[in-house]
This record gives sequence, C-alpha cells and structure tokens, in this order.
Amino acid sequence: MSQPARTPDPHIVLYDTMQRQKVPFTPSTPGHVGMYLCGPTVYSDAHLGHAKKEVAFDVVRRTFEHFGYRVRFVANITDVGHLQDDSDDGEDKMLARARLEKLEPMEVADKYFWSFFKDMDDLNVRRPSINPRATGHIQEQIALIQELIERGHAYESGGSVYFDVRSWPEYGKLSGRKLDDQEEGTRETVREEKRDPRDFALWKRAEPEHLMRWESPWGVGFPGWHIECSAMSLKYLGEGFDIHGGGLDLQFPHHEAEIAQAEAAGHAFARYWMHNNMLTVNGEKMSKSKGNFTTIQDVLKKYDPMVVRFLLVSSHYRSVTEFGEEPFESAKNGYRRITEALGNLERALKDAPEGTDAALDARVAAHVQAFEDAMRDDFNTPKAVAALFGLTGDVNAALNLNQGRVGRASLEAALDAYRTLGGGVLGLFAETGAAAQDDSEIVDALMDLVLKARQNYRLQKQYAQADELRDTLTRVGVTVEDTKDGVRWKR
Repeated sequence: MSQPARTPDPHIVLYDTMQRQKVPFTPSTPGHVGMYLCGPTVYSDAHLGHAKKEVAFDVVRRTFEHFGYRVRFVANITDVGHLQDDSDDGEDKMLARARLEKLEPMEVADKYFWSFFKDMDDLNVRRPSINPRATGHIQEQIALIQELIERGHAYESGGSVYFDVRSWPEYGKLSGRKLDDQEEGTRETVREEKRDPRDFALWKRAEPEHLMRWESPWGVGFPGWHIECSAMSLKYLGEGFDIHGGGLDLQFPHHEAEIAQAEAAGHAFARYWMHNNMLTVNGEKMSKSKGNFTTIQDVLKKYDPMVVRFLLVSSHYRSVTEFGEEPFESAKNGYRRITEALGNLERALKDAPEGTDAALDARVAAHVQAFEDAMRDDFNTPKAVAALFGLTGDVNAALNLNQGRVGRASLEAALDAYRTLGGGVLGLFAETGAAAQDDSEIVDALMDLVLKARQNYRLQKQYAQADELRDTLTRVGVTVEDTKDGVRWKR
C-alpha cells in the first residue's frame, strides 16, 4: 500500500449508484480506502472498452492517493465460470477459446492475462495491490455457497447449486429492477433444474467433457460467474469495504448477484458503488459480442499510448466516450499542446535565472486549485484537463513575454504542477521516465548539432541549404524560431 503524501482530504464526493446521487465519501477506516474492481475475463485480447474502465478506476485510485489516502486496490481475474451468454447457459468462454487455439484452458488464461497487463502497462495503468484469480479461490467460493445453503438462500439441484432470488426480496436494489418485472425466461432445461428461472448459478455441475472441474460437496463442478467477486472482495478487503467499481454493463446481473450473495450470507458488502459508462463506435457500445471492437494492441500501433489515455480522461468516467478518427485526432492535438508546453518549460529551466514571477505563481496556484476541486467533485477529469490547458496557456504566455527568462522558482512550481497533476493524478506523461529522459537528452544534443549546421550555412550565405534544414524540421513537427536572444526550437 502506498504511503500518504498529505493529511487525507475529507471533501471528496462521488456518485454512488446505489443511492443514485453524489454523496460525500467517508472511509470505513480513517485514512484508508479499500477498492474492488471487476477485472477481465482472460480469454482474448483486451479492447478499448476495457481500457476506459481500467483507466477510469486507475485515476480514481491515483486521486485518493494524491489527497492523502492509503489505497488497497483489488481487481480480480476471471479464468473460469464466465459462460458465453453471460448467464448460466452456454460454453465457458475459457474452454471455447482453448478449443479454438488448441491450448489447455490455463494456457489461454496465462496468455491473455499477460497480454492484458502488457496493454495496461502501455497505458500507464498501475498494477492492483492484489490480483486474485477465480481458479485460485475455489475453496472460498465453496465456503460462501455453503453459508447461503445453510441460511436457506441457495439450493442444490442435480449437482448444481442456485441462489434462490425469491428468498432475498432486496435482489434488484442496485439496478432498480423489481423481481416481478424481470423476464422469467422460456428455456425448458432451465425451468426443470431451477425452482425459478431467475435463480442464478453459484456452482455448476461439470459434464464429463468439461476440462475445468473441482471437487465440491455437491459433486464435481465449477463455480458460477458471480460468486468469485463476492468471495474474493470479502477475503481481501473485509466486511463493509469502501468502494466496488466496474462497468455499467455489469450492474445487472453481475453486481446485483454479488450483493445478494454476500448480504444473504450475513456479510456487510460494499458501501459505495461506482460504474463507468461505455465506449461507443458510431453511437453503439463497443463489445466483443457485437464484433465492433478494436483491441488496445491495434490502437497502440497507430497512436501514442498517452494520446489514448488522454482521450479517455478527457471525458468523464460516467459519460460515454466516442471512438473514431476525429476524437483521436482531437486528443492527439490536445495532448501535443500540453506536452509542448511541458517541454518548453523543461528547456527554459536549464538557463533560468534565480527568482520568481509573482503573476505566474498566482496563475499556477489557481490552476492547481481548479484541478483539485474538479477531482474532488466525483473525479471530474474533463474539468481537470481544462485546468491543465489553462496552465499551459499561462506558461506559454510567461515564456513568450519574457523570452524564456522566467524565475527558476516559478518555473519549478509550474513543472511540479504538470508532473503532480497531469502525471501523478491523470497518469499522463509516462514518457518522462528515466529512459525517456535519456531520449530527451539525445534529442536536445542532436538539435544543437542541427541548429549549429543551419547557422554555419547562413554564415556561409548558403541560404537554400539553411532553409531546407528548417523546412525538414517543420515537416516532422519541429519549429525553429530566430529571436534577438538566439535560435530556439520547440516541438
């Protein structure tokens, strides 16, 4: 768990799906935040819809830490039990992929587990504090099922175990769906095995050909999709933990089932529920089932990972994010504007005089305040990004007005604002790591050589060659400026 940088801020508000309104956040343990996020089912490459969820809750986590909290962030990995139609029927997604790729199910799980985290690393999404896998917690799931049976909220039928939704009148309280309004279904096989077609599986009987199978009090089988999250969140975060997050598409039935399983077994569950909205293509939700998805790996072949992340944080986590060429180009231009200012700031610091600029200091402080106020208000990243743009405008104005000769202390304060807020909270500027700093030094050295060559051409009155050098730099996005204080360049 990360160390707090300041006294925990008591003024954070978030939108709680259960209460259907923004509410003040109060941790169950002062100074600490326990968060659980529904992670991926690792049966194929992750797409941009997954990226939106992961980046959104990564920013939530980073925000709490920025405001002084210690965060335990738990995100599960589903590697068994998630059936193809997201209910109790169809083939296990892991088994279907294993058959397609002629691999063992655990080979599939490991292959896409590491693929997922490679994508997340590229997007600068921090690893969870704990990353439990469903197959590693079979006993915990069996124990929770036994509690439900003992309390009369679950029953065994033909080697499978189902949650009795009629026994738990609160089922549906998160989504607002009344039980009598939910479809009962028509499949005779389901009707025969379940007391009520709306009952959901806690444990499924394994047919002889089913490769993923474990011994249980009810025979050989495997856990249902929903039970893993109830069992693992309680194990690692305890009763009444703070925040449960996930995509809006999981609100029903997955999260609804999680609540019913935990509370019917006598356990206090999540105190706040947060859901991110979807990523759309031409107004339609991006998903593997619709076939309109683009993998993160394919997108990163075309766009800088930080541009992708910038696109995602430029919309609120509860808003729809539209995917397409135009939004990406807009994000690319916006991100370039901010990083150019950051680069100019870093270069200006190399020769900055001692002292301060009172006007710039006041503007930087105002933008920092605006950024933090935005993040306190339900993690409003669009307003936070707007504060970064405001900071960028004032930094550029100060550097241009003073020909880059701004007091060192003021430049350092502005640079700290970029790195702490844009880098630390929003997770941007990942390229400012050690390796990228080495690259930056190489670029600076090469640009010095290029500018000296251009100056030599001009001294020798070889203006065509000097102009050709300058035009070449312009084509690759580098602007050369001749000023009274010498030649400057910027990206």
